[in-house]
Amino acid sequence: MKYYVRTAAALAVALTVLAHAGQSHATVFAAWQVTNVPSGDTLNVRKYPSGSSQKQAAYPNGTVLQMTGRCTGGVNLLDIANQPASQQVEKVRYRWCEVWHDPAQSGNFVTGWVYGKYIAPH
Repeated sequence: MKYYVRTAAALAVALTVLAHAGQSHATVFAAWQVTNVPSGDTLNVRKYPSGSSQKQAAYPNGTVLQMTGRCTGGVNLLDIANQPASQQVEKVRYRWCEVWHDPAQSGNFVTGWVYGKYIAPH
């Protein structure tokens, strides 16, 4: 019986540590802003990194987005954050980058993808 109690306690501690590790990692975002979208238009956020993917939301120029850091082609916004803004913009120009957003403004955040040509560091 002692074995089961110790095992259950160890499992509970491990799950608590993993839960907290996941939370701290998930709260690290890069702030980028919607830019260069033609006047009167908006930047579409897609479910997958493709222009033909389902549209989740749309944001106008100036909107600050929470970027997860992940972009197609192995680019990570958090890794290039210390570079000049012009170099960061050039690295994502033809990539899709992942955002963390609330398309329905209901408190239910999801990931989506935006085309790098229309975002810049904030």
